[in-house]
Amino acid sequence: MVDAGMVDTPEKARKAADLLKKEDVEIVFLYVSTYALSSTVLPIAQKVKAPIVILNLQPVPQLDYEKFNALNDRGKMTGVWLEHCQSCSVPEIASVFNRSGIQYDFVTGYLNDEQAWSEIKVWTEAACVAAKMRNNRLGVLGHYYGGMLDVYTDLTKQSTVFGTHIELLEMCEVKKFRDEALEGEVLSKIEEFTNSFEVSTECEKSEIERAARTSVALDKLVETHTLGALAYYYEGESGNDYENIVTSVIAGNTLLTGKNIPVAGECEVKNAQAMKIMAEFGAGGSFSEFYLMDFKDDAIYLGHDGPAHPAIAEEKVKLVPLPVYHGKPGKGLSIQMNVKNGPVTLLSVVEGTEGLFFLTAEGESVAGPVLQIGNTNSRYKFPIGAKMFMNQWSKRGPAHHCAIGLGHIADKIEKLGQILNIDVVKIC
Repeated sequence: MVDAGMVDTPEKARKAADLLKKEDVEIVFLYVSTYALSSTVLPIAQKVKAPIVILNLQPVPQLDYEKFNALNDRGKMTGVWLEHCQSCSVPEIASVFNRSGIQYDFVTGYLNDEQAWSEIKVWTEAACVAAKMRNNRLGVLGHYYGGMLDVYTDLTKQSTVFGTHIELLEMCEVKKFRDEALEGEVLSKIEEFTNSFEVSTECEKSEIERAARTSVALDKLVETHTLGALAYYYEGESGNDYENIVTSVIAGNTLLTGKNIPVAGECEVKNAQAMKIMAEFGAGGSFSEFYLMDFKDDAIYLGHDGPAHPAIAEEKVKLVPLPVYHGKPGKGLSIQMNVKNGPVTLLSVVEGTEGLFFLTAEGESVAGPVLQIGNTNSRYKFPIGAKMFMNQWSKRGPAHHCAIGLGHIADKIEKLGQILNIDVVKIC
């Protein structure tokens, strides 16, 4: 935190602006302590070029009018009134910021207002996530899923909006790390599987070893390139080494996702970004797509064959064999889990005709039957109902994947959108 002190003249404003600029602050909280001329804050906003949050916080929720009027000294009364006239400056500052094209928002309340401090906390969390996204390195391994046009994205736009560095990776590097994996490393990874997952007795020893060796290689890939997220997809010719690698990545990718290094399959870069945002907010962020609708129970199922975020699982994540992957070549181990019952938030990073925006919705993960197909899948309900939710969500044009996290955090996503200067659409 950087304290620029009391600013009550344009000269002090310029000095404060120099200090905040030098410290490279993420966000500026402007506390209106009394009536303040807009000329004392405009120079700061113009130079710092960081989001401004105007704190319109009175000392108390209600003035003691009887005590105030009993002062019987209009000079003293004017002084006390000015201590409480924060709202007098708010329209003036807003007017000048509007005309100057300066981004800002308000927190209105009083000094001991829990709601106001909750809003301030959300702002600080959003600023932290924006910084983490800007400093993130996202790996892209392989290529897009052929013909899945909705997942294709403009990598340059991802970098310009989020500041994320995109690192293009080679499958042959993963093969090199896999070939170099030591037996001790593989055994240690198998032990990690045992501790992290409920490993089904149906899993063949050879498949567990294959997945563990690939997981060791993925860890080395992440470490070598200092990755904070990964999007991947590959197929390869039947029976070749690359197909062997890509059909054994789900367990390792789930471990990485659980360590807040989210991995999105089908090379869904936009969803890797959404998962990273959810992870940095502490909500988890699991890779999901729409599975089916239950019109009798007014519920929607979402899930995927992995990777998942173990921290948001209702029970211990299961590692199970799949004789065939849906829409992918080969067979191997997969993840089976359902999301904890309770409030959840969905997030999609959408590439629209006018650029990127956030699409979000708040709902509930609810108890009920799930599909025992070796995938992650859960039942969700939304306040606007399943039909309306499905229509409104789809019409906004997201890819068919989204990130699911625990808790209702749309307010945090909305503030992150303001900091990044992109639109946020909340369905419910």
